Amino acid sequence: MNTGLRIAAFAAALAATFAAAYAVGDGVGPVIKDAGESTPARHDSHSETSPKPDEGGGHAGRHEAAPVGGLQISEDGYTLDLRTPTVTAGQRTELRFVIRDEDGHAVTEYRREHEKELHLILASRDLVTYRHLHPTRAADGTWSTSVDLPEAGGYRVFADFTPAGKNTANLTLGADLAASGTYKPEKLPPTGNTAEVNGYEVELEGGLRPDAAGELRLRVSRDGRPVTDLQPYLGAYGHLVALRSGDLAYLHVHPNGEPGDDETRPGPDISFTATAPSAGTYRLFLDFQHEGKVHTAAFTVRAGGTAASEEPHETSPGHAH
Repeated sequence: MNTGLRIAAFAAALAATFAAAYAVGDGVGPVIKDAGESTPARHDSHSETSPKPDEGGGHAGRHEAAPVGGLQISEDGYTLDLRTPTVTAGQRTELRFVIRDEDGHAVTEYRREHEKELHLILASRDLVTYRHLHPTRAADGTWSTSVDLPEAGGYRVFADFTPAGKNTANLTLGADLAASGTYKPEKLPPTGNTAEVNGYEVELEGGLRPDAAGELRLRVSRDGRPVTDLQPYLGAYGHLVALRSGDLAYLHVHPNGEPGDDETRPGPDISFTATAPSAGTYRLFLDFQHEGKVHTAAFTVRAGGTAASEEPHETSPGHAH
């Protein structure tokens, strides 16, 4: 083959490779429409307890925000290999994935955090659907869990884990997942400080501030009465996940205190310390357990500056199948 033909063949192959990568990577999103449904208590937490804002430890006052997670599929030599990049909306499917190291080998040893080796968050791009899942790991390092997504469109999968080892840090890797079917974008729910879920009412006090730590206090009540007997869930009385509208940046939100520390009470208030990495609109998802069931309350909040639009999200053709 002469030089001209070699160049032409290489260009054609390169174009095909980029086209295939775009087709696979274009469909992504978060999940939350049915997050309010109660689930049996069996979840674990991915966040660690931290000092309250007035106890020092770098949480008081303005400071540099912690790096957001979930925006990259690879970081620090580890890669999220999503083996099931597409599912069908409304049909239960087994979602499979592998965490690979820098040599391409499946990771089989993890540091357990709040009783789990890995925490899986699934959210739709419009932040209307949200799931906190707990997959199981096979001996060869393949993780799997059953999912049933209610709507077609783009979703984002977040794997939150810490590889075993002396010098490894917690990582949150993200990958796109597409649910086939007729896609109908929905508006981001309006901002507010109250949420109702399964007969419970949750009130939010405090707010997110860009590049500054602040306290978020959530109060749980039922039938107008404070709930004072919350049960430990993933090592705390509540767990909070924050996702930034637009790019779905994943924020670690740390609970203040833990059950059994002689200071933290089992409700009605649950306290967290959080720092927004930028101005914008965020969705907060609170998981709490009461009477043996886990419930999820969701809020839309704004952090300083101009918030993102609450109109339906524009998506590329790859989000509808």
